[in-house]
Amino acid sequence: MSLRVPTGSITVLLGPSVQRRRMMNRLDDASGRCADGHDAVVRRLGAREAESAADRLATVDTARTGPTAMVLADRLTDGLDAHDRSTVLSALRAVAADGVAVLVDDVDPVAALAVADNALRIDETGEVRAEELAYLAS
Repeated sequence: MSLRVPTGSITVLLGPSVQRRRMMNRLDDASGRCADGHDAVVRRLGAREAESAADRLATVDTARTGPTAMVLADRLTDGLDAHDRSTVLSALRAVAADGVAVLVDDVDPVAALAVADNALRIDETGEVRAEELAYLAS
């Protein structure tokens, strides 16, 4: 499967939870490519539910070290309360600002939309399409 995510932005996955999980599981961290075709470093960020928000923020900071082309934020906020979830998701902004493409699957896609520039919607069959987020511009 080929998936293009814009650099310098955060893209959130929308749709049924099962389909979002399947999509993230199908993405191969080792097969990332830049637009010109050369290999790219892809980092998958995740956390155990018992990890604190501070630990997760430290995990996000690791994506800012070294050459990173894409970050897969894979249920990074599971188990956090709404405030901590927002704090961790907002930290992804700095990663995107470094020119990295960030793809987010979150237990709370509405919270992820608060920091998103783009969205991909996955339907029940697994088909993916771009979702319009024009409302964010207003």
